[in-house]
Amino acid sequence: MTTTEAAPGTELPADREILDWETFGRAARELAQTVVDSGFVPDLVVAVARGGLPAGGAIAYALGTKAVGTLNVEFYTGVDARLPEPAVLPPLLDTQALTGLRALVVDDVADTGETLALVGRLVAEHCAHARTAVLYAKPHSVVDPDYVWRRTDRWITFPWSAQEPVTPSRG
Repeated sequence: MTTTEAAPGTELPADREILDWETFGRAARELAQTVVDSGFVPDLVVAVARGGLPAGGAIAYALGTKAVGTLNVEFYTGVDARLPEPAVLPPLLDTQALTGLRALVVDDVADTGETLALVGRLVAEHCAHARTAVLYAKPHSVVDPDYVWRRTDRWITFPWSAQEPVTPSRG
């Protein structure tokens, strides 16, 4: 399997967690069930782009939450390669539209937790109540998400980032 996860000149760790599409579907439903069972009813889901987009969409559907927003954040550039700190990228989320709402911030993983902490703070500043949910959380994360499907200390291969981007077909 070809992957875009490794920075040029680096190798993917041999011991890693591999999430396939079928398991992802089950994980999203189980995570949504955990949210429902907690009694939290979000008015909207805020997906952290890009990795949190598939999870955010799937969880929003499972919760029956129609309002979905995104916040674009860049941090990781490859396996254990990242910017000094997460950077919010345009287009920006209309934070004024969050006033008085209950938001669920969703990402694929809380690795260092820096991205989730940043987005959680930004959303919480404008919402009545904000919680966080991730498919995976790592033990060294600076935040402990409110909802976690699985905890691991291994590198994770997600189905949406497991292959190289598509290129034009030769016809």
